[in-house]
Amino acid sequence: MNDIISLQQKIVPELIELLQKRYTIMRNIYFSQPIGRRALSYQLNIGERIIRTEVSFLKRQGLIDINPLGMTVTKDGEKLLEELKEFIHELKGLNNMEKTLEDRLKLKKVIVIPGDVDSDKLIKKDMGKSAAAYLKSIIKNDSIIALTGGSSVMEVANEMPQCYTKSDIMVVPARGGLGREVEKQANTIASVLAKKLGGSYKMLHIPDNVGKEAIETLMNEPDIKSVIDILKEADVVLFGIGRADVMADRRNLPSSTKEYLKNVGATSEALGFYLNINGETVYETPSIFLTKDDLKKVKNLIAVSGGKSKADAIISTCISGMVDVLITDEGAAFEILKSC
Repeated sequence: MNDIISLQQKIVPELIELLQKRYTIMRNIYFSQPIGRRALSYQLNIGERIIRTEVSFLKRQGLIDINPLGMTVTKDGEKLLEELKEFIHELKGLNNMEKTLEDRLKLKKVIVIPGDVDSDKLIKKDMGKSAAAYLKSIIKNDSIIALTGGSSVMEVANEMPQCYTKSDIMVVPARGGLGREVEKQANTIASVLAKKLGGSYKMLHIPDNVGKEAIETLMNEPDIKSVIDILKEADVVLFGIGRADVMADRRNLPSSTKEYLKNVGATSEALGFYLNINGETVYETPSIFLTKDDLKKVKNLIAVSGGKSKADAIISTCISGMVDVLITDEGAAFEILKSC
């Protein structure tokens, strides 16, 4: 396939560009359906006249439907999107990029999604879909899945296909909640994912930003202690990676702590650990229920994080030994390869 793609790029590069444009249009319709032409034009920053021409072609091919509510992708269109996904992946040389990242970051597996979430928020849904497919391929009927909150992990749960077979899978939150945006909290995501997998879930009713003494008191409560005991038996941990400065603001850390993190060169935050560019822990939040020793026992540590702006954060977390599998995007991958 590589030889064919190389020939196409040399002889008819305009066809490759057209293919990528139509794939992008179909993908955006799929994730935003039903959507109108004007909204799609704004979303993609493409002129409405061009959108009208392209969607008319896609409708004639039976790949999308157009109705008063907006445009939707047909079953044939969904099938084609899946087939094109692999072709686009090959076309952009992402297979080679994945192998290089695996070698340089010393990871078991890397999956790179085309695009950059910093410039196209729908890429996060693509990352979620790929992460969901990978997660589904490795879990067993008795797996215990621990997960954090955040938009990247939320999309994994959202994009997980419904499994109607009941199983003994248990999903538990690895962190408490931030108190805002309930749909992005670990408790909510755990319930969504468990229902999709036909399993069960537990909730961890501990705020994420309380002090150490309060955490220690709460951890002695029987209901909370039982959840933490299950959490420590997890064979899969699914989590996001954030920039240290952004996460410190989001978690309303004291100004003195933020200043300390800046002074010690904190680059990333994952699972409550703040790390420097060398992957060394420089600060830990009080609400850490999975210690570094606990993480060493976990068979599958899966990180989902993308965007050019998070490249350094991803590097520092990966080289810390906290990641086995990385699902990221092209924007982050390019930046990572420049640095390591």
